[in-house]
Amino acid sequence: MGVNLTDKYETLDFKTFLEVFNIVPEIGGILEESESVGEAREKLFEFCKELEWEIRMGRIKFDNEVDRWLALKAINIFLNIISKDNERLAGFSTLEYLWRAYKGDEKVLKEITEGFVEEFRHLFLAMSGKANYSLGFLGERLLEEGVEFVDFSKIKGREAGIARSNFLDKVYDIMREYISRYPSGLDKRIILKRKKNREILEEFFGISDEEWFNYKWQFKNVIKGLKGIETLKELREETNFKISDEDLEIIEKAVKNGIPFGITPYYLHLFDFENPYVEDLAVRRQVIPPEWYVEKMMEHKEDRDKAFDFMGEHDTSPIDLVTRRYVPIAIIKPYESCPQICVYCQRNWMVQDFDTKAFKGWEKVEKALDWFAEHDSMIEILITGGDPFSLSDKAIERILNRVSEMDHVIGVRFGTRTIVTAPMRITDELAELLGSFEKSLMVSTHVESCYEITPEVKETVEKLRKNNIYVYNQHVFHRYVSRRFENVALRIALKKVGIIPYYTFYPKGKMEHKDYLVPIARLAQEVKEEARLLPGSFRTDEPIFNVPRMGKNHLRAWQDRELIAIKPNGSRVYLMHPWEKGIYPTKLYTYEDVPIKEYLDSLKEIGENVEDYKTIWYYY
Repeated sequence: MGVNLTDKYETLDFKTFLEVFNIVPEIGGILEESESVGEAREKLFEFCKELEWEIRMGRIKFDNEVDRWLALKAINIFLNIISKDNERLAGFSTLEYLWRAYKGDEKVLKEITEGFVEEFRHLFLAMSGKANYSLGFLGERLLEEGVEFVDFSKIKGREAGIARSNFLDKVYDIMREYISRYPSGLDKRIILKRKKNREILEEFFGISDEEWFNYKWQFKNVIKGLKGIETLKELREETNFKISDEDLEIIEKAVKNGIPFGITPYYLHLFDFENPYVEDLAVRRQVIPPEWYVEKMMEHKEDRDKAFDFMGEHDTSPIDLVTRRYVPIAIIKPYESCPQICVYCQRNWMVQDFDTKAFKGWEKVEKALDWFAEHDSMIEILITGGDPFSLSDKAIERILNRVSEMDHVIGVRFGTRTIVTAPMRITDELAELLGSFEKSLMVSTHVESCYEITPEVKETVEKLRKNNIYVYNQHVFHRYVSRRFENVALRIALKKVGIIPYYTFYPKGKMEHKDYLVPIARLAQEVKEEARLLPGSFRTDEPIFNVPRMGKNHLRAWQDRELIAIKPNGSRVYLMHPWEKGIYPTKLYTYEDVPIKEYLDSLKEIGENVEDYKTIWYYY
C-alpha cells in the first residue's frame, strides 16, 4: 500500500453528510431502506445499471456529449467502488462507510473527513450530468473575461478562420497570465539577481570568477555536514541571505542523524536571498528537508535500505551496482552520491554524503561491466547512481571504453543532475569525450522548475549538442511544482535551451515523502488541460507512475490503472497494472493516493485559487 495521509478535519455533522445525497437522492434512498451492506450493494448495482441504460437509450438529456460521457464513466467508477471483489483488493469496504454513515453511526461520522464527502459530492455530480466538466477551467476563465463563444459550425471559410484565430488568441492570453507567474532563470530580472548573488558568494568565499566557474571548486565546497550549517549561518549573518532558524534546525537535525544533505554553491546562488519560498519555492524545497521527512528517516536509521527501497531494487539486482527491471536495458551505479542531494530522491536509502567513499571501487565496477558484457540482451546501459558525472573524466572514459567493446550494446545513457546543480562540470573536454564515443550516447537530466534554467544551463546544453549529444529531461511532478501552468512554463524554458521533455514522473509514494506527493488526478489534469495546449514538440514528456518492484506505468493509458475505493480520509485507492502483464502472470499493485482535498488545502495555503483546480475531481 501507499502512504496513509489521514488528514483529520472537525467531526462532520450528520446533516452535512446527508446533503451530498440530494444530488442523486435514489442512492440515499437505497442506503436508507437497506437492512445490510449486502442488500445496499445489490440495489445500488441495479440502480446504476438502470441509470446507465437510460443514458445509453437517450432517455436522459444532457447539455452536451462530454457531460454524457462523464456520467457513464462516473457510474462505472461508483460500481467499481461498491464492488465486493474490489473491497477484497482494497482491504476494506467504502460502501460500508457510506451505509453506516447514512444510518447515523457516530463512530463512522467521526472517522470520515471532508475529503471523503467531497469525493462523493463530485462523483454524484458527474453521475447526474451536473458536473459542468465540459466547460472546464479555461472555459470559465474565458467567460469571466467576457469572451464570446462562437459556434464555428455556423460560419465558413475565411470568416471562420479569423474568428477561430481571434478566439485562440484569447485562450493564449489566459495561458500567458498563468505562465508569467513563474519567472525563468533566463529572464533579465532573474539573471541580474543571480549575478548579485554570485558576487556576494564569491566575496564570502574569497574567490574569483575563475574559481566559481571551476567544477572542482564547486565540488570541493559543497555545503554539507556541520561545517555546511555553519557556512549557512555565517552567510546569513554577513550578507542579505535569508534562511529561517526553523530551516537551519531541521538541516542540523538531519546532518546529526546521518541523513545526507548537500547544496552546491552554484545551486545556492539560485535561491532568492531576500524573499524566500516565493519565486524560489521549488528550489528551496529541492534541498531543504521538511520535518516529516527527517523524522521518518530517523525512525528507520538502522533499516533505511529496506524501509525506503520503494522500487525493490534489492530484489532486481543480479550483481552489485546493477539494477535490472526491463528486458534490454539495465542500470549501473558506480557512484552512490551527488554533489547535491534532492530531498525526494528515489534512492535516498542508498545515497551517501558527497565524498570519495561514494565511489564503489574499480573491482566492483569492472565486475558489473563484465555482467553487461556477458548479457547480449543488453542493448542500452543507463549509467546513473548517484550522479556519474561526479566521477573524473578519466573514470568516465574508462567505463565508456569498456562499453565500446560490447558489440551488443547500441547506446549509453547518463543520468545526471550536474547540468542543473553544477553546469560547469560539463567542460569542453568532457563534452568532447562524450561526443567521441562511437555508440549512441544521450544525457538525461532532472530540471524541476523554469527557475532553474539559467544562461549557464543553456551554455552547457549547447556544448553537448555541438558534440551530437541530446539532453532529455526527467521531471518529478511533486507538490511544489504542480500549480496551474507551472510545468508548461518549464517545458517552454526547456525548449529555449534545447532540452527535450522526456518523462514527467508522479513522485514516489513513499512514507517519508508525503509533503511532496500530489494526487494522481492532478498529473492527469495537467496533461489534459495545460500541457495539451502546447505544440506537440514541447510536450514530448510521458506521464509515469513507477509501480513498486515492477516499473513504469503510463498514466496516459486507462488500461494501466483503475479506481477501486475511497478511504475515510478521502484517499483514492488505485489498482495499478504493471507493464509485465502482457508477458507473464503477475500481481497488480494497490496504491493509496493523496487525498485531493488535502492537496487543494495545501495549494490554498500558498495563495492558490483552488477554484482553478475544480475539475481535478473528474480525473479518475
